[in-house]
Amino acid sequence: MEKMPIAVQVYSVREEAGADFAGTMKQLKALGYDGVELAGLYGKTPEEIRGWLEEADLTPVGAHVPFEELDKDLENTVRAYHSIGCSYVAIPAISEDRRYGGSRYEEFLAAIPVIAGECRKYGMKLLYHNHGFEFEKAADGKTPLDELYASQSPDDLETELDTCWVKVAGEDPLGYLEKYRERCPLVHIKDFIRDDGVKLVAVGDGVQDIRAIAEKAQECGAKWLVVEQDDHIFGSPMENMKKSVCYLRSIME
Repeated sequence: MEKMPIAVQVYSVREEAGADFAGTMKQLKALGYDGVELAGLYGKTPEEIRGWLEEADLTPVGAHVPFEELDKDLENTVRAYHSIGCSYVAIPAISEDRRYGGSRYEEFLAAIPVIAGECRKYGMKLLYHNHGFEFEKAADGKTPLDELYASQSPDDLETELDTCWVKVAGEDPLGYLEKYRERCPLVHIKDFIRDDGVKLVAVGDGVQDIRAIAEKAQECGAKWLVVEQDDHIFGSPMENMKKSVCYLRSIME
């Protein structure tokens, strides 16, 4: 496959970033990453974050921003991430009452075009990042993730497909990449094993067919592969981030 830019979701190294954001960014660059997807600002200003990313020569691809933050202070929140240089704002998860069939689901759907419109003012796009619950069939037999995207214009909402949780839910990551072809600019690359439950591991160390996923993501129009590992049972965060990016680079040679 052709080379693709690789970013890391900063949540993967959240403790390191919280202790020394600037130093952590330089370490990630040295490991071979091209960009980062933010997960909060760690009490720093957007100007500080942008400066440290520029020093490290890392592209601020986007950010996971809780729906509650966007709902509470939309204009200032979007402006802050735009000032850092982000191209994408991703809703990382939603509360149970805002999920399909919940008491605030319709309210959530109505808010999406409003948030997307604010993002467009700054040349940014709104994404939704899935977990596993969106694939659990509702009482009416429908799949919540598909219902969410069917309810919204692609101009208002694109997907940040987390291919790990697709697989964990018993679905096919390649099939979902195809389903949302040209609507999935960022793809989360995450690996796991099944050992008394789901355990996350470095990319290439688990059951995922990473090469096939990366190739399909590229074919379907993805702009970035984003490595994410929520926890680190085996090895340290930086060790796993190194293994992950090295594995991805190896399949692009």
